[in-house]
Amino acid sequence: MTIAPKMTLTLRVLAHLLRYPDATLCAHLDELGSALHGEAALSPDRLVELDQLIERLRAGPALRAEAEYVEIFDRGRRTALHLFEHVHGDSRDRGPAMIDLAQTYERAGLLLDIGELPDYLPVVLEFASTQPPKRAREFLGETAHIVRVIFSALLERASPYASVLAAVLDLAGEKAEKVRLPEESALDECWAEPEAFGGCSTQGQARSDQPQPIHFVRPVAGAHSTPSRVTP
Repeated sequence: MTIAPKMTLTLRVLAHLLRYPDATLCAHLDELGSALHGEAALSPDRLVELDQLIERLRAGPALRAEAEYVEIFDRGRRTALHLFEHVHGDSRDRGPAMIDLAQTYERAGLLLDIGELPDYLPVVLEFASTQPPKRAREFLGETAHIVRVIFSALLERASPYASVLAAVLDLAGEKAEKVRLPEESALDECWAEPEAFGGCSTQGQARSDQPQPIHFVRPVAGAHSTPSRVTP
């Protein structure tokens, strides 16, 4: 697949389409559609799909569009737009990954708004839009396995937002194909408070009577001879 000579505007439009469809966004839908067709970074078939999403948002009513967005993206992890949610969940690894990504943005001169997380897909797309096409494609390719999961979950729900994720995969030089999805925990289970003194792990709670991972730390060369430390 050839790299689109220009994709800056397209990436920014896709970022906007994945944000909450408030009155400000809906007031600029015509401009978003014109930018997509003007840059022509996507195939005609993909543009038709995005036109249909834009038309659905335009047709209203606004409360329906907002309610559908919340139902799709804010209820359940499969369609979460925070990419590290799919990789790290609520584990302690998510924090360092967030910091690394935010520092990548800062080095490129992109500063986040207060309260905005660096792994939020619209932010990822905004950053990619600031990069040369080849670098943007490579950067998006690093997220393709996660984007494909979200795309598949949206297809499963027959959501028109699937066209946006498909467009992201297209620009990454990847196939927009459906993959098998893992079982999703019920929303109440995902948000359940941990049991007191239940312990913790990267997958949730791990009690003291359950198997615990251990890590062997090698002594530093030249240091006094001490037993290797075993950390639960």
